[in-house]
Amino acid sequence: MTALNRKLFRDLSRMKGQGLAICAVMACGVATFVMSLTTLKSLEASQALFYAQHNFGQIFAHVKRAPLSVAADIARIDGVAQVQARIVADVTLDVPGMNEPALGRLISVPGALRPTMNGMHLRRGRWIEPGRSGEALISEAFADAHALSPGDSLSAVLNGRFKRLRIVGVVLSPEYVLSVPSGLSLPDDKRFGVLWIDYDELASAFDMDGAFNDLSLTLSSSANEPAVIAAIDRITEPYGGVGAYGRQDQVSNRFLSDEIRSLRGMGMIIPSIFLAVAAFLLNVVMSRLISTQREQIAALKAFGYSKLEVGTHYVHFVLVISLIGALGGGAAGIWLAGGLTGMYARFYRFPTFVFDPDPGVLLLGLAIACAAALAGTLAAVLRAVRLPAAEAMRPEPPGDFRPTIVERLGLQRLLGQPARMVLRQLERRPTKAAMSVLGIAMSVAVLVLGSFFEDALNYIIQFSFYTQQRQDVIISFVEPASSAAMFEVRRMPGVLDAEPMRTVPVRLSHRNIARRGAIMGLDSSSRLFRVIDQSMRPVPMPPDGLLISDMLAKVLDVSVGQSVWVEIMEGERRNVEVGIAGVVTEFAGLNAYMSLDALHRLMREGNTLSGAAMQVDARRMDELYRQLKQTPRVASVSIKESMVQSFNQTQAENQRAFSFFNIIFACIIAVGVVYNTARISLSERSRELATLRVVGFTRGEISAILLGELATLTVAALPVGMVLGYGFAWMAVSSFNSESFRIPLVITPRTYGFAAAVVIAAATFSGLLVRRKLDHLDLVSVLKSKE
Repeated sequence: MTALNRKLFRDLSRMKGQGLAICAVMACGVATFVMSLTTLKSLEASQALFYAQHNFGQIFAHVKRAPLSVAADIARIDGVAQVQARIVADVTLDVPGMNEPALGRLISVPGALRPTMNGMHLRRGRWIEPGRSGEALISEAFADAHALSPGDSLSAVLNGRFKRLRIVGVVLSPEYVLSVPSGLSLPDDKRFGVLWIDYDELASAFDMDGAFNDLSLTLSSSANEPAVIAAIDRITEPYGGVGAYGRQDQVSNRFLSDEIRSLRGMGMIIPSIFLAVAAFLLNVVMSRLISTQREQIAALKAFGYSKLEVGTHYVHFVLVISLIGALGGGAAGIWLAGGLTGMYARFYRFPTFVFDPDPGVLLLGLAIACAAALAGTLAAVLRAVRLPAAEAMRPEPPGDFRPTIVERLGLQRLLGQPARMVLRQLERRPTKAAMSVLGIAMSVAVLVLGSFFEDALNYIIQFSFYTQQRQDVIISFVEPASSAAMFEVRRMPGVLDAEPMRTVPVRLSHRNIARRGAIMGLDSSSRLFRVIDQSMRPVPMPPDGLLISDMLAKVLDVSVGQSVWVEIMEGERRNVEVGIAGVVTEFAGLNAYMSLDALHRLMREGNTLSGAAMQVDARRMDELYRQLKQTPRVASVSIKESMVQSFNQTQAENQRAFSFFNIIFACIIAVGVVYNTARISLSERSRELATLRVVGFTRGEISAILLGELATLTVAALPVGMVLGYGFAWMAVSSFNSESFRIPLVITPRTYGFAAAVVIAAATFSGLLVRRKLDHLDLVSVLKSKE
């Protein structure tokens, strides 16, 4: 072992506490990076495998009713490889043990033949046998939510008639990796189930013999998807087509794709912040280390070591700490990714959830960690290399000992001697003080970043489910109804108030950007379902024009006063230019609103409604549920409390899992940063403090000087860290937000208080450890002249 290597290991041994703290900070950044990217790759691999093995469609279309010959015409479109024509119908389900009605989607399958497109993966039971009435396959998510197994039964209202359906198999489908009901923006495994039934039986129930109302297609490799979609729309328009769309707009796939994009963003932003903190910390440590080793550097050069050898020695110091931290973080990241993958496997329904840690991700994490560490310490190492031997032999010149601001103001009499010494030290070395404040502030910032997600999720629940939506239940009808239907709704058991709603499927476009969606028509005096602004104040429905969500405005690149083209996908198909009357805040989906009267004029129809929002007496809720189950014209029932529960079990659960890991890592980083700050101060001032002990200061007095400095730096860092934390949270939100779901930038005083409390606790703990070191200062060495 060379002399420089022996020196390296002695330095590491002497600084093992600081080194371990830096390793922990580095490990947190690498663990977050490896955890996120490994989970991301597992999701992508599982998605690709499922889609490929079961031939997931690439284009989808829905019509009112069309003969099977139309499917043959579509199959002849240039670029179409395969066509699947089927019947799809949403019905009300009566599930044993469940009071409220559930929404069921019935999909036809070709009898004993397994579908060649959008195939199902059989988990339990068997396939449907032709000629056996009432047999059904059921989606696994819905079956698990209700403990349903092959042999169990449930009831459905098929075109106004009750039908008993017997479950013969439990399956997975690439179309329903996530079970998202039509018109809602959140998955709901408990209240939305998919069932597959023999085509002949479903056609008979809905008078669809020899016909279909739903299409799926796959394309050849040379196909032009927009051209194929345009051709499908031309062919299906006479049959009530509502517009074909690509896989990217398929609800389940869009949710999954948005989750993958969000995970990719979070996997880059948060680790980058953590690694930046680690690099900054290493820079401070190396700068202070080199400062205290001036004489050693001079001696090395005097003994013939070159600048390259001296520089390489300190680079090795950085790399050893970085590699230890990165290797530990990589191992922790793979272990945590396994846990996250298990959580996603319960949320996303794949036949096989691929978890195969990629060594490339681990190597990339190691490389990024080492690169960040070297980048952060390059300036300090260069100073060591450039330091002339003769200059290094001399001690650093003393600081500027001018009177401090407090002394110039004549306020020194108000302070004790230790306090005056603390202020002199900080003012005479402002750069070092500023760096220490910044380091502690970063620990506050990462704590804010790690824990603000809970604030955001609580805000979403309050904003969306209790301020915007004040109804208890929303029902939608099988077909648009006249205004007379509201009299029936208001007479239902327990209904205290009810308001009409009209929903029209549309395609909104501006310039060359288009999005599928729906316009919801609301009464101008709506009290139950309201449109609100960011301050949670109701936004009046304009007499004309659209109110659109802020995300839709961003996607279409429009603002108030501009216009969008609205292609109506229901009834009389028209393309109409409509002005933007306002932009409102929402956190899910791409929604648009109009006043009921304006929407009726747009549709050229009378007082038609698609559903109703209802306020219900809680004591009569079960009675209402029973009647809704027996009302054939009701297609779906959305219960607000159920939606809140679903939100907490889906989006919120995922975000809280990430937030939990981030908080743990942030706490480790905070302790590491504050402990290093305290130890560096002790290393720099140990000779000065020992001198004070020799001239008669007590241990308590020198402790007050050192710990008072740490306390002052910590207090100064808290507000700076809170501002930095807000900026870090903004970066995380910007990387996470998608068209399906957004996280608001909301940070409550509780989160700031938590961050401050953790940092203060870390400072107290670090101060106690440093206080013990003060008892072992080498007082004899102080009597020897360094000169």
